[in-house]
Amino acid sequence: MPAAGSHAGAIPDDVTSRRLRLTSLSSAGRKRRWTAHVGGGALGGHMASSAGLALCGHALVVRGGSRLLATSTSSSDGDSLFIYDCSAAEKKSQENKGEDGQPVDQGSDTILASTFSKSGSYFVLTDDSKRLILFRTNPWQCLSVRTVVRRCTALTFTASEEKILVADKSGDVYSFSVLEPHGGGRLELGHLSMLLDVAVSPDDRFVLTADRDEKIRVSWAAAPHSIESFCLGHTEFVSRIFVVPNHPELLLSSSGDCTLRLWEYRSGRELHCCPVTSLQEPTEPWSDKRFAVSRITYWSQEDCVALSCDGLPVVYIFQLDAAQRQLVPRQLLTFQHRVWDAAFEEGHGLWVLQDCREDPLVLYRPVGGQWQSAPESAELRRVCAHVRVNWAMLEGCAGVDSGFSSLYKATCDNMTTYLKKKEERLQQQLEKKRRQAPPPGPNGPTKKMRAGELAQGCSS
Repeated sequence: MPAAGSHAGAIPDDVTSRRLRLTSLSSAGRKRRWTAHVGGGALGGHMASSAGLALCGHALVVRGGSRLLATSTSSSDGDSLFIYDCSAAEKKSQENKGEDGQPVDQGSDTILASTFSKSGSYFVLTDDSKRLILFRTNPWQCLSVRTVVRRCTALTFTASEEKILVADKSGDVYSFSVLEPHGGGRLELGHLSMLLDVAVSPDDRFVLTADRDEKIRVSWAAAPHSIESFCLGHTEFVSRIFVVPNHPELLLSSSGDCTLRLWEYRSGRELHCCPVTSLQEPTEPWSDKRFAVSRITYWSQEDCVALSCDGLPVVYIFQLDAAQRQLVPRQLLTFQHRVWDAAFEEGHGLWVLQDCREDPLVLYRPVGGQWQSAPESAELRRVCAHVRVNWAMLEGCAGVDSGFSSLYKATCDNMTTYLKKKEERLQQQLEKKRRQAPPPGPNGPTKKMRAGELAQGCSS
């Protein structure tokens, strides 16, 4: 393990994590072009949550608002259904108060993030009432309801399934025990900016964190203050990171800069950068809009990567060529309705959750090298029927994005303003001089000039 805080080429976190960065356009002047983060996030407010989809084995979870619905994609499991409402979960008896002693917002119980453990034995979620709720999945049972310090943006299980790592909007990562489901959280590491995602390496040696200031940090899990590397290259916030399970040395990342990047994360080396927009036509109605990837999902069977984007009716399909260390654009799946989320089921296909009550879930399978909508099956009809019956939990998600729009940097160029004002002042000065100058005529400059010439002639 390296010495604490050291690594080859590491950039100090307090330098690269500034929320306000100034870049001088003139070595001597005071005029500057600057970029700043604006909107909600770590400085106030929290990311909104749209509907979500999670799959592990045959277990399928759909979440929306304060509720989750869990069922099975396998007919052998019968017509199993588990529904949980966070608004009915226990809350702290004492009143939460802010620094000024005044009561703070208790939240609306909306689920902000959720995930399965690697084996699918556990499921965890966090809501905007600052609760961490842990479930056992076989059979489904709520094991504990714990309180987190701040509203969370992402969470994950360690590969050993002994801990849950929770990233929050202030830039901290806390760990919570799975084996002791009622134990409190422990602070593991921190950033100076809002965290948007957290992941662990398959061997549990490294914790990877992505933040609002375009950084991906790779820390040693046993000593999180010891940083192995930074993955630097994104020009906007890093929205999602994903360690490739069957190529554990590789990392996928997405960003508000509309790129999907491949990294060798231990060295911090970028292997490939692929614009997400490389698959879309310029005539698409969203082609001139900026957007961020809200989900990276991976199919180990074919090294296939699928991306769902914040509020767009599309899913982007890429192929990971691990041997050549590159990403290959493959296909753009388009839909009539907004896509909320997408997830692969190993050996089965790609499930897509969309904003359509009649067909809330669509299943795609590869046919002849192209992904196509699968024929309707008994399993698909059964799962869709469960979602339709509980559609009320998803109605509030219509028109709600993942909150990425507030995370973009705003560029302010006051050099242009300065030059414009300078030109206005020059024009005003010229106009003033013209008004003060005497007009031409009998008593004007021409007569005075002639008088001066005559006087000069007399003296000579």
